[in-house]
Parts: sequence; C-alpha cells; structure tokens
Amino acid sequence: MDAITPRPHDCWVAGRAEPGEHTVAVTHPADGTEVATVAVASSDQVERAADAASAAAGELRRLPGAVRSAVLRAVADTLQAQAEELAELVTAEAGTPLRWAEREVADAVAVLRAAAGHTTPPSGELRDGGERTVLVRQVARGPVLGVVGTHSPLRSAAHSVAAALAVGSPVVLAPALDTPLSALAVGEALAGTDLPAGAFSVLPLGAAPVGDPRLPVVAGDTDPAPGATAVVLDWPDLADAALRIAVSATREAGRRPDAVHRVVVDESVAEEFVPALADAVRAQPTGDPYDLAVSVGPLPDEAAAQRAVRLLDDAVAAGAKLLTGGGRRGATVEPALVTGTDPTAPVTGPALAVVVTGSADEAFAAVGGAQAGLFTREVRLAMRASEELPVEQLVVGDVPDYDPASVRASMRAFTCERVTVLA
Repeated sequence: MDAITPRPHDCWVAGRAEPGEHTVAVTHPADGTEVATVAVASSDQVERAADAASAAAGELRRLPGAVRSAVLRAVADTLQAQAEELAELVTAEAGTPLRWAEREVADAVAVLRAAAGHTTPPSGELRDGGERTVLVRQVARGPVLGVVGTHSPLRSAAHSVAAALAVGSPVVLAPALDTPLSALAVGEALAGTDLPAGAFSVLPLGAAPVGDPRLPVVAGDTDPAPGATAVVLDWPDLADAALRIAVSATREAGRRPDAVHRVVVDESVAEEFVPALADAVRAQPTGDPYDLAVSVGPLPDEAAAQRAVRLLDDAVAAGAKLLTGGGRRGATVEPALVTGTDPTAPVTGPALAVVVTGSADEAFAAVGGAQAGLFTREVRLAMRASEELPVEQLVVGDVPDYDPASVRASMRAFTCERVTVLA
C-alpha cells in the first residue's frame, strides 16, 4: 500500500504538489512503527496557500453550482474507488480499527455526495417583497481553514472540503502531523478535478494558522466537543440499549466527539441495566486494529492512555466503583465502566461513567455535552427533552452518530445572507 512506503508525501499548495523543507515520520499509534513520511509545510508555503485562497475566492464563488457539484461528485467517486486502500490508510495513521475505518471512508464519500446535492447558486433567489422585488443570495464568507485533528481524519477533511466547495469557498486543510495522510489523499483527489488555481491546499502543520485574516472561516477540530450523554429512562430492550451505548463509548477508543462517555440511568431500570452495560463494555474486543473483529483501538499515544487511566483512578479515589476494565497496555486502554461518580467528573478514552437518578428532572439536569441519546417510550418525555436539554442534537431511541447531512449546517455557517432590494 502506498501509504506505508518510504516515499515522502508532498503537501499541496494552491493545488500543486510540493515537497517541504522538512519531513516528519507518521507512526502507528498501536506499536509506534513508521508508516510514512510527509512534508511539513514551511511558513512560505503557508503564506502562498493563504494568498492563493484569498485570490481565488471571487472566481470560485462565481463558479456555477453545477460545476462545484460535479467536482464534489468526482472526489467522492475517487474516494469510493480507493475505499479499501483508504480504510487501511486511516488504520495505519490513526489506529482506527479497520471495521470503523471502512465506515469512515463511507461517511467521507456520503458527506461529499450530500454537499454535491445542495450547492448554493450564485444567482440567489427572488422573493416577493410586496411592491418591491427582493433578491437574496447566500454568499460565502471567505476561504475556509479546515483543521483536521487526530480522530476521524478522513471524514473531517472530507466534511470541510464538502461544505467549503458547496458554498463556493476555497479551502486550506491543515492536518495534524500525527495524522496527515487522509487529508493528503483528499488533496490528491481534488487535484484530479478542474478547480481553479488556489481553490485548495493541504498543509501538514504543527499548528494551524488560526487567526489569519485571509482564512476567515475556521472549521474542524479547533475546539473538540465533549463526549455525548445517554439517558436511559425506560426501554423495552435494555440489553440492546446497553450494547449500543457500549459500542459508542469504546469504538475508536472513545475519541469521537459524539462518543458517549456518560450514562444517566433512572433508578427504576438501573438494577437490570447497569449489569447489562457492564457485560456489553466488557465484551468490546481490543487487539490488532487490522483485525475486523476488533472494535477498540489505541489512543494517539501512551500519554493519552495514561491520562485516561488516571481519570478513572481519580474517580475511584473520589468514591466511584470500577465495574470493569481500566487496564492499560501501551496506548491501548481496556474498555471501562465506573458508577457512582460525580455527574461532572471527566472520563476519556474507551470509558463510561454511570449516574443513577431518581426522576426525569434529575436525569435531564445531569446531561452534558453537545449531543445526547434518549431511551424512552414516552413521547411526552421525548418532546420535553427536545425542548429542555442543552444539546445541539438529540437522538431518541439510539446514541448519537455522525450524519453526513450535517454538512448543511456547516454550509450555513460558511455563508452569510446578502439582500438586494429592487425598488
């Protein structure tokens, strides 16, 4: 596979592949073996990429939506054709178990296709303003800086590219030096299209140029969201709910923003549910990430694994009970479940903390994070939760997960409304 050959991977500057002044080795998180070397973008390359993005903004904004749709579909087709290789690449650089890396490739393809179906038309739309005609256009705010972190690097890169090009914005991807290969693969796919010069760059960097006025829109992993919460009030199949929550908490070592890290359980079902959850967490397999049976991969490095174990130890020292897991081998942490913790006590990695509450009011008050899953058969409680819970996304009957349609929200964030009144 090309990703694990010694050939240094060039960065992409204004649509052209360039070597860097320096290179960095990309290593596998599970065992530290070198999988590739990549060019580290120089300050000069960053400057040229930002200048080119700024210069291309007008041309790309005026490009017909149908043309931008075709570009996104072409990139999606390229990634789809390379699905097997890309899944192995994600596993190599991020340690993502292959079964979930395959899912990540599918998500990356899906988000590109979703954006291709909703590109913003440069002409805008006419609205009835009574005696006047109103022209409303969604206008790109400017070039996008897509910060690509160490979790879900392919999906993250594809999401930023999809949203940016759909609204007519140039995009500069800045992947972390630990996991730059996926973003570079997206750059290679973009290079095979007819985008204008400056429409994209991919710059592996130690620190993304956040704050550069030439890249006014920032997307991606600048402020990773805390883990999601699952609320279990009543449910006809508690064992199934336990399994869904356990998989969400531990897959990819619990590193996704939508990974469940806290479970709030009503006392009426706790006696049955908590042991089922412990069994489900215990059953999540660790091991070789290339083994399709493995669900739980390593954390980025041993320091991250040590921190995850330390947080569990702190919870136990504060009075919590460790029901299963918590051991560490290198960068891999055994899936863990603790109960009796403070509702605000942090956990990270493939770990879950359970809080038992006596009412829906207490359960809702214990919810934290940007997303939540709610297991209840009562429509009244589900509607109340949708109004009261301070989350951006609520999933009733399941746990949160990535939705390619969420690219529409990113597209809205990348644009502003421009109104022209024709008197």
